[in-house]
Amino acid sequence: MGTDTHLISGVDFVPISSKDVVAAAEFYGRTLGLERAVYLPDRGFAEFDTGNLTIGIIDGERMGIGHHVSRNALALHVDDVAAARATLEGRGVPFQGETMDTGVCHMAFFTDPDGNALMLHHRYAPRRTEGDG
Repeated sequence: MGTDTHLISGVDFVPISSKDVVAAAEFYGRTLGLERAVYLPDRGFAEFDTGNLTIGIIDGERMGIGHHVSRNALALHVDDVAAARATLEGRGVPFQGETMDTGVCHMAFFTDPDGNALMLHHRYAPRRTEGDG
């Protein structure tokens, strides 16, 4: 491999563990409104497209890697956090605390039926780096 070639060229999907792929698929598809790309419940797997990243719902126990709940929230982009939160609350999704305003983005935290951490996220100001002052 030459020095100009990158070993990693992207992220194919982010796996999220579920003990019930059918229930998780209902949540990610109907409740969150994500487009289902693959649905193989008999094999313990489903995929949902978000536009820039695929979420892979997996039955980790069935795959032999164990069921592990993610406590690091997957940031789901929305244009309006307040409106999206209200919609999801209307669909029975409970949120944890108030919507946060960090000075560059809004975030609202919730979980899927397995307890995997998710957030609604919208950046409204440019990202700031250390050198930005």
